[in-house]
Amino acid sequence: MTSNAPPSAGTGRPAAQRLAGLDLLRGLAVAGMIVVNTPGSWSHVWWPLDHAEWHGWTPTDLVFPTFLFAMGVALGLSFPYRLDAADQRRRWWRVVRRSLALIGLGLLITAIAHRSLEGLRIPGVLQRIGVTYALAAAIGMLTARRGADGFARLNLPVVGVIGVAILIGYWAAMTLVPVPGFGAGRLDPDGNLAGWVDRAVLTTRHMWPGGTGASGTIVYDPEGLLSTLPALVNVLIGMIVAALWRRDGERSVGWIALGGLILFVAGMAMGQVFPINKKLWTSSFVLLTSGAAMLLLVLCIVIGRSARWSRLLAPFRMLGMNAILAYLLGDAIAIAADQIHVRGGGEAGSLHGVAYDALLRIVPDPLLASHLYALLALVLIWAIVAPFDRRGIHLRL
Repeated sequence: MTSNAPPSAGTGRPAAQRLAGLDLLRGLAVAGMIVVNTPGSWSHVWWPLDHAEWHGWTPTDLVFPTFLFAMGVALGLSFPYRLDAADQRRRWWRVVRRSLALIGLGLLITAIAHRSLEGLRIPGVLQRIGVTYALAAAIGMLTARRGADGFARLNLPVVGVIGVAILIGYWAAMTLVPVPGFGAGRLDPDGNLAGWVDRAVLTTRHMWPGGTGASGTIVYDPEGLLSTLPALVNVLIGMIVAALWRRDGERSVGWIALGGLILFVAGMAMGQVFPINKKLWTSSFVLLTSGAAMLLLVLCIVIGRSARWSRLLAPFRMLGMNAILAYLLGDAIAIAADQIHVRGGGEAGSLHGVAYDALLRIVPDPLLASHLYALLALVLIWAIVAPFDRRGIHLRL
């Protein structure tokens, strides 16, 4: 850890194992995001690699929440820190700079993909990462308690209460607040409160084009405004887990696994009254995905203890150490493949289409060819990121 950490925070091998487990978790999440976002054909996607149509969940629905959880773990591991004024200013400036950079990059990528600022979609994955990072960091720093050694430590009870309050408040709002023209308790695409807020604030011109309702018009955005609040709780849970992990070391791993199992089951149970839904990011979805992420973190910690498995999964660790770069490369490659036109097989088309058609000639099964295309994109991104890692270059916003 950095020199800001007090001597009691722990150094050496335990800290290295913590970071290795986190990097592997983050790398697996980023790899999942890349594979899910770059199929050869959106018409041929295997169901585990596609999002649930509305209520319910698939393995793909766990990927983005796991990344947010991993971000929370990284934030939690930044505690404790010095409370002197200069260090405080540096921390606040870093939070503002990173969050604005993430939001700006998200908007830039959207603008490049659509080649126009008119009707620019305002929400997005990077935008949600930037907003939740800023909010979680602010909560952590504003509520931090001063230890006897003068260092600021995460206030676990307060952060936990805030998280619970958000989940209960979001459930109450989504089920009890009447939506104009629809009434209260509607959780369908057209009548839910989160979608109405997005339409009222953003207008449909600046929402996800795929968020259509029964009438075929845009009615919701999966990374919308109101649903960003429960997404924040995924980050807060990661922060709490990190604080316990840092404080108790190896003794906490079993408790993290148990806590993850409890949250997963609680999410399934709550889903009976407040359906599990990624596009609405329901409270039950937060519990289930946070529980799954905790269990995956424990698996990554265990893997980190094995030299053999660590070597086999080293490519994912490399991706995790340059997570945002890898994600940006995934978007850049997808955009370029769609916008660059080439001639292949006697016909002109997008690089994406020509490459997919070439794979179909090798692998006749369109479903398999579609997933092979996504895996090749992942390998290409890893090949670009790997030299950075070998040179010890890890890009941070």
